[in-house]
Amino acid sequence: MRNEKDSNKTFAPPEGYIEGRNAVTEALRAGRPIDKLFVAKGDADAGLSRIAAMAKSAGIPVVDIDRRKLDTMSVTGAHQGVIAACAVKEYVSVAEILNIAKEKGEDPFIIICDEISDPHNLGAIVRTAEAAGVHGIIIPKRRSAGATATVAKTSAGAVEYMPIARVPNIVSAIEELKKAGVWIYGTAADGASGLWSTDLKGPIALVIGSEGDGMSRLVSENCDFKLSIPMAGKISSLNASCSAAIVIYEAVRQRNQDNKR
Repeated sequence: MRNEKDSNKTFAPPEGYIEGRNAVTEALRAGRPIDKLFVAKGDADAGLSRIAAMAKSAGIPVVDIDRRKLDTMSVTGAHQGVIAACAVKEYVSVAEILNIAKEKGEDPFIIICDEISDPHNLGAIVRTAEAAGVHGIIIPKRRSAGATATVAKTSAGAVEYMPIARVPNIVSAIEELKKAGVWIYGTAADGASGLWSTDLKGPIALVIGSEGDGMSRLVSENCDFKLSIPMAGKISSLNASCSAAIVIYEAVRQRNQDNKR
């Protein structure tokens, strides 16, 4: 597994980070949920290499980053070349999300976030999904925001109540959902199905694409339907969390239209 390349993003001092070699090593040994491991670029000593190998074996993305950026991220000032970004909650499996719907006697209603990298967008989606009664959210391990403190804050606490599955491969998760009888609806500007005329009842998973590029090619190809939000103005797209809110609540409207709510 190759390390992810450092980006040019400016990192603000974060919440929910573990700093220093011993602390990070013990967190890895304890199986603490970690979204990413940031390692000082160019530091190739045995200690850091061992920590990076532990993270990779656990499926945790490892990011090579300039030491000056690590200094900016650090709260303690003693990161020793490594900082772990921790999740604020335990992740669940796709099967557990399906079981939540089954236990409630409801058709699965799931959101798939395909590489939503902005934690504020993800937090807003979590908040909307929880308010709408979504059974769970699926996110990828790589190229995606995780259940971090920023996401928790943006979600106004909704992340505590929303089951989130973090999977190695979104396409594989889609295949698992399809085997369980779930229909996959992708959102795309050029979607052939208009939102207002698309039947969103029954067991469904709604795919929300990334902020800049939308759904990835393989994810798009594995959708059963691709729907579009009607746009009457000159702007051709919406923010990912805004798109998610519109599509989620259209599904809620359809699924509850026989109820007096």
